[in-house]
Amino acid sequence: MYSEIKKIKELFDSGANVMEYFRNLNNSRNNSIESIKISYDLQAGTYIETYKNNRAFVDLYTGAIAELIEGLGNHQSVLEAGVGEATTLANVIEKMKNPPVAACGFDISWSRINCAKAFAASKNVSTDWLFTGDLFNIPLKDNSVDVVYTSHSIEPNGGREKEAIQELYRIASKYLVLLEPAYELASDEAKARMEHHGYVRGLKATAEQLGYKVVEYRLFDYTINPLNPTGLLIIEKDTAATPVSPQFVCPITGGALERSGDCYYGNESLMAYPIIGGVPCLLAENGILASGFNKPITL
Repeated sequence: MYSEIKKIKELFDSGANVMEYFRNLNNSRNNSIESIKISYDLQAGTYIETYKNNRAFVDLYTGAIAELIEGLGNHQSVLEAGVGEATTLANVIEKMKNPPVAACGFDISWSRINCAKAFAASKNVSTDWLFTGDLFNIPLKDNSVDVVYTSHSIEPNGGREKEAIQELYRIASKYLVLLEPAYELASDEAKARMEHHGYVRGLKATAEQLGYKVVEYRLFDYTINPLNPTGLLIIEKDTAATPVSPQFVCPITGGALERSGDCYYGNESLMAYPIIGGVPCLLAENGILASGFNKPITL
């Protein structure tokens, strides 16, 4: 797939839908992780442009999210999964009266996180906790973030709703807030469009089947595209676990990672994960076996 990246970029530049191209190529109704990664990476920079052209809507949308999160209590940490270029996260944090100590976000695309760092910095929002990661294998410790939220980031993963919700729930210590396509509350035309694009559905039912406590489910107050209405699903996590500060873990073994120079290293996993352009690269495939990392070399 990556060997054909030049051809895929040419398709993207011509206006083709990359994920649709791969669905047709694989004769599948669902989007693969690889196609999502490539599609989003090629889009890097476009979300900032979209923000510039839709500032009024973004202000309303992110203002509502900020109010929603603060209405859930005082939080030391907030994370946006699938943060993209941080055009939502940075504006949410900027609008909060009591912003969290740790504003976190990850994306499968390095190029989007690279854009996110620049955008967040322009809003005076810390970029310390922006990193690459996999939605289905998040490199964070259990119960390590007070509030985890999404903004149309689970969207393209139709068929993997249960896996996504379980993994997001794992890292949350208080609340999981999903702002995702509301298939069940949509018009027939919108439903057909969601089916065509392989979008998620049944998020509320899936959460309830998992035994999670759903405290609210409705259409969100602001939607930019009526054919892709945003639904609000709030899940409260009833856990006795003591919340901890966000901590990186190896996406392969779950062992703790510590910063060491230009990488994060796990003494348990013996894996090193590079930091490129200031971005911690914490996808499983980024890992390098480095058992001799901390061993002195005697000549």
